[in-house]
This record gives sequence, structure tokens and C-alpha cells, in this order.
Amino acid sequence: MSQNVNEYLVQEPVGRLMLKFSVPCIMSLLVSALYNIVDQIFIGRGVGYLGNGATNVVFPITVIALALALLVGDGCAACLSICQGMKNAEGAHKSVGSAVVMITAGGLLLTMIFLLVKEPMLAGFGATENNIAYAEEYFQYIIIGIPFFMFANAMNSIIRADGSPQFAMLSTLAGCMINVVLDPVAIFVLHWGMMGAAVATVAGQAVSALLAVYYLFHTKSFRLQKSSFRLSAGLLKKTLPLGISSFLTQVSIVAIMIVMNNVLVFYGARSKYGADIPLTVVGIVMKVFQIVISVVVGIAAGAQPIVGYNYGAGLYGRVKEIFKKMMLAELAVGIVSCIGFECFPLKIIGLFGSENGLYNEFAVLSFRVFLGMIILCCLQKSASIFLQSLGKPVLSMSLSLLRDFVLSVPLALILPGIFGVTGALYSAPAADIVSFAAAVFCIYHVFREMKTEERKKEKSLKTSVCLSILE
Repeated sequence: MSQNVNEYLVQEPVGRLMLKFSVPCIMSLLVSALYNIVDQIFIGRGVGYLGNGATNVVFPITVIALALALLVGDGCAACLSICQGMKNAEGAHKSVGSAVVMITAGGLLLTMIFLLVKEPMLAGFGATENNIAYAEEYFQYIIIGIPFFMFANAMNSIIRADGSPQFAMLSTLAGCMINVVLDPVAIFVLHWGMMGAAVATVAGQAVSALLAVYYLFHTKSFRLQKSSFRLSAGLLKKTLPLGISSFLTQVSIVAIMIVMNNVLVFYGARSKYGADIPLTVVGIVMKVFQIVISVVVGIAAGAQPIVGYNYGAGLYGRVKEIFKKMMLAELAVGIVSCIGFECFPLKIIGLFGSENGLYNEFAVLSFRVFLGMIILCCLQKSASIFLQSLGKPVLSMSLSLLRDFVLSVPLALILPGIFGVTGALYSAPAADIVSFAAAVFCIYHVFREMKTEERKKEKSLKTSVCLSILE
């Protein structure tokens, strides 16, 4: 990094810097989240809520594939950046070549495994008697896109590390647009139903993957060679651990989704709502929730390089200023989201198709309860990423897993046993309250450490001044 860039990071106004870094990150994450939302909207209107329930059953498969893609992609991207900083050209191209081989082989292998365990897997993910046929049809075609999906997501991390975040964003956007255009054609014009939604999604994933392949021939900081594609155990040991944080985050999402799906089916069948309504509604709510989280993570992740550089430079006052502005932005996102979920739940759920009174009743309850503490969740998620920016990955990961796994999974299992199917809805706000308190505790102690460091520097500076005067 040049000196000009260094000055840019420490001298330009914080608000302007955050806009420049965060907006592209937000857009990329939003486009990825829209992939799932688009399918839900068109399936809900063209097939019905059972079709939407079926996509929720199949969705964990996509998250598992994404977890493996990020394990390889984020790990390789971090390794690539390190190699670039060390002027290690050979390590750079070999790390990318290894990622290409691993993600290609991994995508094909995972597809084969999914095909072999299709029936028990769908049952384990919460399929019901009413939606199993839809789930199997959607699975049959969506599985074709797994290798494309994994390749595109892994390469996007590498493309960003190579200095082309705009290309990464545009490749994802292109795939999403293909999906948006083909979904209504396949569902309403060709009447392909679930198959049509899956085909449209796969087509978009294939386009994104092809654009990633194109980029590999037009890279900025490295050039792939034949030797790049030879796997090295030593290189893999360096690369994969760097992506483990992203992997664990996605795995925790899979865990809570599987638990929630099964709990909703089990306790829903014993309520007036039945098994299918809770399964479908909460699946939609969680995907709408991902839209909000995309903005939240985009703001915080975009600010990461600004926070990290200023912290490394010892500019703790500036770090605190960035944190305050970041939290104000996240608070605004949380407040707007909360107003929408509390005041207009029927308008939101109506985007995914109109159903009967019981469906709408549970949808309103789900938005208002499940996302009732969305403001605290926004602040907690941002705090976790902020800690990672300060070079505290263990603390950051612990805070993230506390909310998404340690608290959410047990609460989702315990509360329905006491309150019935609606108890599952209270697991999220309960987890948000506790994890927010933990985030406040962690941030408080980190800022105390900064204050101690500031005092040490001031004392050291005064000592140096006194000595120079005496000399």
C-alpha cells in the first residue's frame, strides 16, 4: 500500500471514508441475499405457500455449500493478500490455483453426496407430508447449480482481494438479474413451477461462475500457471485455517435452521396453525432478516480496513469516532427495520403471496416477535465485526457464535416445550438481548484497554520530552 493511501485512511473524514468503503460491500451482500428473496416471491405467487415451505427445507443445502465455498475462498483471499504484502508472487498464484482445484472438486463431490442422501436429508431439514413433493422437485434441479454456486462465491472473495470489488459485485448482480428475469418466465409463462424457479436460479449461478472464470484470465496482481494447480499440503495448512471463521459462521446458520425447521413442524402440527404454516412463514421471516443483516454487515465490514489501519497506527481517538459513527448508522438501520416489521408485517408478507387468515395471523406474530429485538441484533452484529477489525478474531467469533448458536439453538429447543410453537419465535429476541449485553461488556473492556494504551503513550511522550530538555 502506498504512502498516499496510508494518508488517505488516516486523514480523510471518517464519514466520507465509511461511505466509500461500505456502499460496495452493502450492495454485494444485498444482491446475494436477493437471490433467495426473488425465488420466494415468485414461488409464493405462482406455486403457493407450500412451495415456499419447500424452498426453506432445501435452503440449508445452499448454506452448507456456501460455508465450504467461504472456507476455501476467504482463506485463499487472506493468503493472497499476505503473499502480496510479502512480494511472494509464487505463493500468490499457487494459493489461487489451489483454491480453483479445491472448490471445483469440492463442488462436484458435495453434489454427489447430496444426491446420495437426498431423502433422509430433506426429512432431517424439516420436510412435511404436504411439501415433500415440492421439496424433491426443487432439490432435483437446484442441486445442478451447486458447483457453479460454490465456484462463484469462492472466486468472488479472491477477486476482491485482487483489487476488483466492483467486478465481484457486478458478477453477482449479473447472476441475480438473470434469476429475476427468468423466474417469472419459467413459473408463469412456461408453467414449470418449482422446476422453473430452480432452473432460473441455476442459470444465474452459472453466469456468475463463468464471469469468475473470465476474471481468472484477466487478474491484476498474479498470473495463473500450470504449476498453480498442483495442490500442496503445506499451502493448504496455511490457507484453510484463514477461512475457518467464515465457515463456522455459516455452519451455525445451518444448525439453527435445521433445529428451527424441525421444531416448527413438530409443535406446529400440535397447534391450530398446522406444520406447514409456521415452517413457511419463519423461513420467509429469516430471509427478510438476512436483507437487514446484509446492510448491517456491509456497513461494519466496509469499515474494517479503516478501523484496522487507524488502530494499528495508534490513533485510538479516531477509532472511537469510527465506532460511534458505525453504531449510529447501525442504530438507524435497526430503527427503520423495527418500524417496518412492527407496523407493516402484512404488507411485507403480502409480497410473497396472499394466504388464509391463520397464515397471516402467524406471519404478523412472527415478524413482531421473532424480529422484535432487531435493533439490538444490528448493534451486536456490528460490534462483533468491529472486534475482528481490531485484530481480536477469537473474541469476535465467540460473540457471533454466542448469538447464532450457543443461545439460539438451546432456546429454540426449550421454549416451544413451554409455550408451544410460538415459543420458537421468542428464541431470537431472547438471544439478541443476552448477546447484546455480552457485546457491550466486550466493547467496554476493549475501550478500557485503548485508554490504558493512550495513557502509556502520553507518559512515554512526556518522558521523552523531559529527557530531551535535560540533554
